[in-house]
Amino acid sequence: MSYSIVNSTILQKDAAESAAEIHGIACAMLCLDINVEASDWMSEALAKEADLFEEEKLTLMNLFSATKALMLSYDFEFDLFLPEDDEGLAARCFAITQWCQGFLFGLARIQTNTPWSDEITEILHDMTEFTKLDSEVDNEDDPEELENGLMEIREYLRAAVMLISTELNGGKLNRAEVPL
Repeated sequence: MSYSIVNSTILQKDAAESAAEIHGIACAMLCLDINVEASDWMSEALAKEADLFEEEKLTLMNLFSATKALMLSYDFEFDLFLPEDDEGLAARCFAITQWCQGFLFGLARIQTNTPWSDEITEILHDMTEFTKLDSEVDNEDDPEELENGLMEIREYLRAAVMLISTELNGGKLNRAEVPL
């Protein structure tokens, strides 16, 4: 599934800020309840007035299903849905900020009585800081250093989602039943 195609659809339909944002919302909702349905996510993540065609809705449902399957996979293949690596650094950095905004929004929209552990609280603080990343690339910046930093943030977020999901879903996770 191509990020650029999904993102283009989202932007053309004025359904949300980006595909990264709605993926962040999906991940947060799945972290809170691995049994959440794609329809619940779509009603939460997309603008009510977005007029998506059935094919576009199916694409989004497939994104949600794939995300859920990857979060449950024993192989820990889960990743953030972000622009491809050949996109510019600024666009990928901006997408990470939007993904974090979506994740934080998704957590805030769902009521839970589960207290956050210190580790989750720290992760959420870090995500809040990531929403403030400057996506402007200065000519004086070392592109390799920026690339490495972005990769480290992405890997941190990937691991953080898996940790949060495992901690909050507890006994609901049954990775053996996931069809791959």
